[in-house]
Amino acid sequence: MSRRDRRNQTKGCFARGLMAASLLVVALGAASAFWVGGAPDVEIKPKLPGIGRNTPVEIVLDDAGRATALRVEVVQQGKAVPVAERQLPPRSRWQLFGGGKPATLTVGVGRDTVKGLRSGPATVRVTVERAGSWARTPPPVVEEVELPVRLAPPVLGVASLHHFAAQGGAECVVYQVGPTAVRDGVRSGAWWFPGHPLPGGGKGTRFALFGIPYDLADPAPIRLVAIDDVGNEAAVGFIDQFKARPPRTDTIEVTDPFMNKVVPEILGHSPELDDKGGLLENYLAINRELRQKNNQTLKELGGRSAQRFLWNQPFLPMANTAITAAFADHRTYVYQGKEVDQQYHLGFDMASVERDAVPASNRGVVVLARYFGIFGNAVVLDHGYGLQSLYGHLSTLEVSQGQTVERGQTLGRSGQTGLAGGDHLHFTMLLGGLAINPIEWWDPHWIQDRVARKLGRALPFQP
Repeated sequence: MSRRDRRNQTKGCFARGLMAASLLVVALGAASAFWVGGAPDVEIKPKLPGIGRNTPVEIVLDDAGRATALRVEVVQQGKAVPVAERQLPPRSRWQLFGGGKPATLTVGVGRDTVKGLRSGPATVRVTVERAGSWARTPPPVVEEVELPVRLAPPVLGVASLHHFAAQGGAECVVYQVGPTAVRDGVRSGAWWFPGHPLPGGGKGTRFALFGIPYDLADPAPIRLVAIDDVGNEAAVGFIDQFKARPPRTDTIEVTDPFMNKVVPEILGHSPELDDKGGLLENYLAINRELRQKNNQTLKELGGRSAQRFLWNQPFLPMANTAITAAFADHRTYVYQGKEVDQQYHLGFDMASVERDAVPASNRGVVVLARYFGIFGNAVVLDHGYGLQSLYGHLSTLEVSQGQTVERGQTLGRSGQTGLAGGDHLHFTMLLGGLAINPIEWWDPHWIQDRVARKLGRALPFQP
């Protein structure tokens, strides 16, 4: 081939390449002008079976890059009420292919957010504006879900009388609840005490044993509550009399000999607690973090309590003991003249002779019998319906988990394991994991007035 032929061939290849590139540019330009891609998929996921006070609704968009805006409305009787709107940045117009990122939006739909909402059917409508091109605007994507609107709270009425509550104490209430309720009980400050069917009672007749937190000095936050499946809530106050019992104060001197005695033992039995590297630091971690973990375990045990009465007599205190610390003492801990911590002592410290027999306060089932953090060797008895008793600082254990014990049966021997400075029993009563004053449960007259008279035949014995 001559030089001229080769030059002509090169020019021809260049011209064809240029034409192909030009066609590609034209094709890309045309695609960017008209191509909008497929419509994004929209899914509406209500978290409740209907619309109540504030039903969470999750909106899932599979590809946010194909949308510019998302709007949520509630439509009822032909009227659309906007609930939420969100702007979405579309992907580049030159990005013709490839998946985009999903987007999720959760909105509250109900009486609190939709003005003029009425009982009956309503439609949650989601409109997604699609990303367009220079020459084309695609229609929006519209998805709808119809839900029933239920705004009436459950029927709730107090049936028992004379609810006399005390700070740090306990009480019982009998009540009637309507068929729409799916959850009911007593809300006492930050604590929740579930209701139970009253044994031998009629349909909808319930009762709840509940505690009053030791740091709650006002009865206003104590409410009987019923909630339906869409979140409507009925709440009534029912406390007739309330007695405030301000906690007593106490100062605890923390010494090196005491810490050297208790810290290594507790750390050795508590692998969940990290070594803080110093004696005082480890003591404070035990007094704070481990105490909190132990309290959480007690709450979990209370939530698994038997749904029946296991106790059959008034509760029994340990006999012939001196009370060395009372319930809900507010303790200030001082080390070398400096305040280092504050905690509540949630039980009675009862001292007798060394290694004295510790009796079960009532019939029950052992739900914990082991070394238990700040309590050392401990036993927890379940008495049913959230009521439990705790025995701490024991030197030995004579029962095992799952065992049924009778009132007065020996559980172990007093000691000084855990955070104990001397041989004694740490005893307390619990309701749903909340420590409550044992004095009430040691008093047959209190049990008769506060519990037995309200429950009647539902209680399998009369004190």
